[in-house]
This record gives sequence, C-alpha cells and structure tokens, in this order.
Amino acid sequence: MDCADPRIEAFFSGPSPWRQELAALRPILAGSGLTEDFKWRSPVYTFGGANVAILWGFRDHAALGFFKGVLLKDDAGLLVAPGKNSRSSRLIKFTAPDEVRRLEPAIRDFIRRAIDIEKAGRKVDLPGDDLAYPEELIERLDGDPALRTAFAALTPGRRRGYVPHFLQAKQPATRLSRIARCAPKILAGKGFGER
Repeated sequence: MDCADPRIEAFFSGPSPWRQELAALRPILAGSGLTEDFKWRSPVYTFGGANVAILWGFRDHAALGFFKGVLLKDDAGLLVAPGKNSRSSRLIKFTAPDEVRRLEPAIRDFIRRAIDIEKAGRKVDLPGDDLAYPEELIERLDGDPALRTAFAALTPGRRRGYVPHFLQAKQPATRLSRIARCAPKILAGKGFGER
C-alpha cells in the first residue's frame, strides 16, 4: 500500500504489543476499496470521505472498529461496544494474529456491509443530547456565557465525552474542579479526549 502519511507507517512499525495483529488487519482493509488516512492517532479507513473503520492498539487487545457498527448485522456476536456510553461504534477485539486470519471472511463481510451503508447514505438514528448534566455544569454554564456558547457549539459526541467525566466524580467540589480544568478545551472547541 502506498502511504503518503508517515504517521501511518510509524503506527504500524512503532512499539505495540499488538503489532502483528494490526499488521494482519491492514492488508484486509487495504484490499477493500477503502482509503487509508490518519486521524485520532490511528489509521482510519474512509469511503467517499466518510469514516468507516479504525484500528486501535489497546492495553489488552487490538481492535478493528466500525464507526456505524450498530447498523451492521452481526449474527455471530463478534461486534462489541467500545464502552458503556458508546452509541454507534462497534469493534472486534483481537489478542492473537491467528484470530485475524480465522475471522478474515467475517471481517471482509463487515467491511463490505459498512461500505454499503455509506453508499446508501444510512445514518445512525441517535436521540438528541439525552445525558442529564450535573448541576455544577448547569450552574457554570449559566454563569459563564462564553463557556455556554462554546459548549453548545460542540458536536453532540464531544458534549457526551465531557458529561460522563464530570458525573463520575462523587463530590461536588471534584465535579467543579473537573469542569474548571476542561473549560479551556471546551472554549477551544475540542472534545474531552482531544489534545
């Protein structure tokens, strides 16, 4: 695969306990008609400019994620949500290169169906901002018009990234501290996990 972005090559050649698994996934994706790009510190595979799949190396597994995975039919139960707040993405976890080889037909089928979803223009039907904001956030937004405007301008996914972080704090003082630490990123239009 001809790669114009050196960050992609660095991802695949860099230190990772999952280098073999990720390397085994790459040619499957490369031969699928998707374009290889680099976003969010990972290889992302797109179709017609739309994000379709992403590769990750986590602490305890490698993963192939599908951005609209919730729309993929999965009779074998291979796809799992990345986290409890995940609404649309789904992934397949790998801990050995032979798992990639064994699941290659299913992987190719998921990729083909994910491309079909993009060709059809299907969208994941997500309810509006359905998270209950902590009282401390509401008060801070009410008292800081610039922060309120910046928070409202964030995409729903970016807002959803902040709210669980704030809610996980048990003490109001800790929630306030977290909100204060995140305010500069919110004002800059960045999501919780963005740098």
